Amino acid sequence: MRVFRTLFAPLLVFAAATVVEAGPIAYGICQTGCNTVAVACYAGAGLTFGTVVAAVAAPAAALACNTALGTCSAACATVALFAPTP
Repeated sequence: MRVFRTLFAPLLVFAAATVVEAGPIAYGICQTGCNTVAVACYAGAGLTFGTVVAAVAAPAAALACNTALGTCSAACATVALFAPTP
């Protein structure tokens, strides 16, 4: 019986484990990429990301960067969350 516990019990645990189909790590990496591009977009427009507070008075470049960030984040939610991850 002792041999069963030391050899076969761990094998049963690994055999019962399932593969993760949703990729929370891939999603986090994707979101980080989106935010990095948004920061670069703001910097290219001469702005600092996170400091533009009023959407009405925001420059057009900031609005374009925000739109791109929203599109990228939505793509992460639909693609990266369903990517197979081992």
